[in-house]
Amino acid sequence: MSGEVARADGAAPDGGASIRRLADWDADSLRDFAAEYGSPLYVLDLDRVRENYRRLDAAFPQADVFYAAKANTLGRCLATLHDEGAGIECASAGEVARALDAGVPGHRVQYTAVNPPAADLTTVVGLWQDYPELTVTVGAADTLDRLELRGYDGRLCLRVNPGVGAGHHEKVQTGADAKFGVPYDEAADLLAEAADRGFDVVGIHAHAGSGISGEEDLANHRELVSRMGDLARDAPVALEFVDVGGGFGVPYHEDEEPLDLDAVAEATREALGEVDATLQVEPGRYLVADAGVLLTTVNTVKETPDTTVVGLDAGMTTLLRPAMYDAYHAMRNIDAEEREGETVDQTVVGPICESSDAFCSNRPLPAPERDDIVAIGNAGAYGYEMASHYNSRPRPATITLADGAASLARRRETIADITRQEVSE
Repeated sequence: MSGEVARADGAAPDGGASIRRLADWDADSLRDFAAEYGSPLYVLDLDRVRENYRRLDAAFPQADVFYAAKANTLGRCLATLHDEGAGIECASAGEVARALDAGVPGHRVQYTAVNPPAADLTTVVGLWQDYPELTVTVGAADTLDRLELRGYDGRLCLRVNPGVGAGHHEKVQTGADAKFGVPYDEAADLLAEAADRGFDVVGIHAHAGSGISGEEDLANHRELVSRMGDLARDAPVALEFVDVGGGFGVPYHEDEEPLDLDAVAEATREALGEVDATLQVEPGRYLVADAGVLLTTVNTVKETPDTTVVGLDAGMTTLLRPAMYDAYHAMRNIDAEEREGETVDQTVVGPICESSDAFCSNRPLPAPERDDIVAIGNAGAYGYEMASHYNSRPRPATITLADGAASLARRRETIADITRQEVSE
């Protein structure tokens, strides 16, 4: 198969449509991918990633964009965004290593340490020896001690807790969670202390949360940015940048309107005010969510008194968000669409031995049959990244699309991959 994929999202080359719905993916191409590569299968359209970046970059013309790698750390994704001009923000030593392996130069890599394990700090400081331009963001005073003990005196950013959170679920509202950052009222003194101790203090950072949308979320985001602007103007050291995080939401529901990114950008600039530093933003899901779908196969159709239970070969070990956050993902039975049959209420579940292993309950979808291919939308962010081996399930393969052609980017795991690290007596 050539791997050619039809585009149906009407995307413009300069920045693309503001949202790509699941219905915009070409059914024949998706069906071909499942036939060639098997299922479950993640599909990531790198052309769409580029479009999303260009749209965001145009909305924030004076800002420096760092991609929050935790949304999707596939090497091709990191390289694509670096090629477009993005820096890479990393939440772990592993993400730092993967960014560098993808060809991202040290000065475009930022490690945001959240209560970092000793091994993380040791690894990052070791990488810093070869890439002295990378930046380490700390969120606790004692992290300065731990870095100093390892000989680190490089570029340092301070994560601040502004006391304002936002996001699609309480579990991702970081801005008001004491876990993240130093208390706002202590930040200025800690900046001065870090500079006095020989660190190269270059920035301040805060992040309201993930999946920000709606007036309340945006109001909280503006308040966070305003507080960071005040801190920057009163900072006891000169700053290169003020990082106000990302978390820009995408519409997971089919009838949900896309984020007015231009309005968010304008509000961000107004809230920050005049500062002698560069505005930095850290989008994650906004760049990759609608660039990805998960393809899965129906293996069971079971009629019950309350609902039609539809079993898939993907489950919470493949896509955790519905079980973890009660998250909604659009679903499309691309084979049932061809039959033009009736719509029935379905509870779509996976093969994991947990009641939480469900993608939806009593959702009206076209009547299914065994071996139908089902596409799950907005799977480009926090899909494969949160996959696990629970129930000893191998993780799925991933293909990428670039210039209309598909290619294998990550092979499907085997049981041998799961057991490879075990040591027999």
